[in-house]
Order: sequence, then C-alpha cells, then structure tokens
Amino acid sequence: QVQLVESGGGLVQPGGSLRLSCAASGDIFSINIMGWYRQAPGKQRDLVARITTGGGTEYAGSVKGRFTISRDNTKNTVYLQTISLKPEDTAVYFCNLRQKYGSTWIDYWGQGTQVTVSS
Repeated sequence: QVQLVESGGGLVQPGGSLRLSCAASGDIFSINIMGWYRQAPGKQRDLVARITTGGGTEYAGSVKGRFTISRDNTKNTVYLQTISLKPEDTAVYFCNLRQKYGSTWIDYWGQGTQVTVSS
C-alpha cells in the first residue's frame, strides 16, 4: 500500500503563487510516476502535470509556463510550484502516484488540497 499526504493549498489572489507538496510513504517502487491532477466543481479530474523518477515531465497546456513540477526521489516527495494563478485554476488538487505491478499500472491518490484563486 501507498499513502500520499498533500500540503500547501489555500486562498490566493489572481497573479499569486502557491507551492504544493506531496509526500509518499509505504511500498514505493524505484520506478514510478508522480503527478498532480485537479478537479473543479461539476467537472472531471484532469491531469495538471506529472514527472517520472527519471525526471521526464508532462504538463497540461493550460498550465505550461506557469506551473513547474519537480520531485525529490530521496524523500519520495513531489512538488508543484505555481505562479501567475488565475481564477480558473481554482480546484481541488490531488496528488497521484502510479507504479507498475507486472503488466498492470496501479494508481494511488491523496485526499486532495483546495486551491482557491480569488480577489
């Protein structure tokens, strides 16, 4: 089993910044993908950014140039640095860890942290 604990959400004004953190513990494999997804009220959960243990990254088009994902493999922790936040970034942000058991990918999720961008 894997446990994910997020921190760093909150209320911020448009144009502001936040840094989200997610620490993973438990049965973590040396090769995995960690990432952030977000879900706004009434909408589906969408990928924001993800990063492999090797440092490869993928971003949603709407956050490119404003969000940066990074990780510390020694701490099993992933970070999401956000800048130039917009009201449309308001959502619950969920940490995700994905790792492979044989030929099957298994997803683990954190409980989510609320990010609200409002003046």
